[in-house]
Amino acid sequence: MKTINPYLIFNGNAEAAFEFYQSVFGGELEKVRFGDMPGNENFTEDEKDRMAHVALPIAGKDQILMASDSTKSSEVNMVENGGFHICIEPESRKEAEQVYNKLSDGGNIYMPLAEASWAELAAMFTDRFGVQWIIIFGDKG
Repeated sequence: MKTINPYLIFNGNAEAAFEFYQSVFGGELEKVRFGDMPGNENFTEDEKDRMAHVALPIAGKDQILMASDSTKSSEVNMVENGGFHICIEPESRKEAEQVYNKLSDGGNIYMPLAEASWAELAAMFTDRFGVQWIIIFGDKG
């Protein structure tokens, strides 16, 4: 297997979410709107402005966070919080703290960044866009 990359579905705010993630992780965004695609006459004007695909490299060129917006006219459907978390393993305490502080800002923290029995630092939270994250630094296992 070459890679496994998370692909998120948003309800009209994928672009805002990914601009936020870009401010956290850096990197260049790739964006394609439904209105830029062939056959876009099937979409409403609002849907044409939504993201058909957005991608951001997050940990090297082979690890990419991707998403699209849901539309009434497409097969893409959104499931709120989807029953999963994206797990990040920073390279340093400083990076763990920086990513945590930025990603959790405006979100819902249910396990603040702190020492845990399994890690030097760990956190669990939902960001302001409803995406669930886990940060683990310094695996004690």
